[in-house]
Amino acid sequence: MSFSHPSYPEEKEARYQMLLSQSAALLDETLNPIANLANIAALLADALPQINWCGFYLMDHGALTLGPFCGLPACTRIQPGRGVCGTAVQKDRVLRIANVHDFPGHIACDSASQSEIVLPIRHQGRVIGVLDIDSPTLARFDETDEQYLSELVIQIQKACSFDRASYTL
Repeated sequence: MSFSHPSYPEEKEARYQMLLSQSAALLDETLNPIANLANIAALLADALPQINWCGFYLMDHGALTLGPFCGLPACTRIQPGRGVCGTAVQKDRVLRIANVHDFPGHIACDSASQSEIVLPIRHQGRVIGVLDIDSPTLARFDETDEQYLSELVIQIQKACSFDRASYTL
């Protein structure tokens, strides 16, 4: 299999449509979820402008544990209810934060991060992880980002065999 650096459209919706098409081609139901998540993190890092970190945290013995990512080294464990990722898990909803410095309890893994979006990943009705994307730009993420990234998370949930591993709250 060979990959090349694609030319992404400037228009946000067209860029996301291309990204969703690429992710559908990359996700493989026969693979361990870690392989799929690693490819998706790389795809997001390549496709999305103005981001400085993207990746996954997966539940392991009651805490979010660092999974595949692209960016600087990151926090390795986050408790539910702590920071943006932990709060997204606790509330089981997408969090779009325009200014992370205004978020109570924000965990600053990368001091360049200014805004963040976190999307819960579910398996069998429970949150088993999150997709986390940071940007050095204030208010980088909007409704369009949330809509298309939510579609990506649905693709991930359908393609990954999370029951092969133990992701426990």
